[in-house]
Amino acid sequence: MKAKTNVKKMAILAMMVALGVVLSPILRVPGMAPMQHFINVIVAVLLGPWYALACAVLIALLRMWLLGVNLLAVTGAVFGAVLSGLLYRATGKMLAAVAGEIVGTGIIGAMVSYPVMAFLYHMDGVVLFTYVPSFLAGTIIGGFAGYLFLIALSKNGLLARLQRMANQ
Repeated sequence: MKAKTNVKKMAILAMMVALGVVLSPILRVPGMAPMQHFINVIVAVLLGPWYALACAVLIALLRMWLLGVNLLAVTGAVFGAVLSGLLYRATGKMLAAVAGEIVGTGIIGAMVSYPVMAFLYHMDGVVLFTYVPSFLAGTIIGGFAGYLFLIALSKNGLLARLQRMANQ
């Protein structure tokens, strides 16, 4: 039974990674990746924090490899994905998942991006809060888009059905 559940979760994870990679360049704003945050919130609610982390890492690595995006793809995704999943798991509230994405990426991820860019990429003029405005804007846009999508799924019962299916 456990193996069957894992296969379902992995299939959902693979579809969300593919969707995240495909949507990323189409709906990208310079300095922001709102579709990454959209996917993070959805996966956090559907599958939980560790699958959300895996999804964020896989999307980031594929974006770096296929699209030439720098390491901000990783720092701008992983913290929000995990915090989103943890807050949703603790509260059962979709808005908590959005808040986790906003705080995790918009603040924590943005601040972790400073040493990455300053020391690994040797960028002059980068300070601790350089990425906070654009990361916050991207997470607010993507996080609330994910929230609206989840609300639409929950109104017709599809969200609960997907969550049950993933855990059977």
